[in-house]
Amino acid sequence: MLVPWGGVGCCLSAAALYLLGRSSGRDAEVLRSVARTGSLKDLAAILDTASKVLPLVVAVSGRVSSDTPLICQQSGMRGVIVEETAEQHFLKHNDAGSWIQDSAVMLSVSKEVPWYLDDGTGRVYVVGARSAAGLILTVASEVFEESGRTLVRGTLDYLQGLKMLGVKRTERVLPTGTSLTVVGEGH
Repeated sequence: MLVPWGGVGCCLSAAALYLLGRSSGRDAEVLRSVARTGSLKDLAAILDTASKVLPLVVAVSGRVSSDTPLICQQSGMRGVIVEETAEQHFLKHNDAGSWIQDSAVMLSVSKEVPWYLDDGTGRVYVVGARSAAGLILTVASEVFEESGRTLVRGTLDYLQGLKMLGVKRTERVLPTGTSLTVVGEGH
């Protein structure tokens, strides 16, 4: 007896799509049943009543605030997350004997203080934001410091096959006062 494998494959594919559609429909029903709140002061009540149903996903909006904000060294901006980088920029000889531009990171420091979102009715502390998808920090300052030219420096550059151009220092920050919406897991 010959089994029509093409027909069996179509039937199995249709069954899989049917089940997937049913599960997506359940997800949509769950999302429609989510309790909504317009302010942070009401969030505690929702978390208390929904604590038995985990995971609970919440979206919270407010202004970035901290009791102990960081102050950027170069720009003076206040923020809750500050990343500082320093890159050495230089020219180097390649195998063909021509000069090509390159760089190397000399310093990369990231600092964060405890911070929260405040909408005027309450506060929600945010934890783990640096690893969040879509978090883009504002460039607070970017400074290029040229390398000084001396006879010793020039001789060392020639012997190493390098020409030092300078150091680019960059500060990125999540400034206090920024309006932000965070989507995460509530506990």
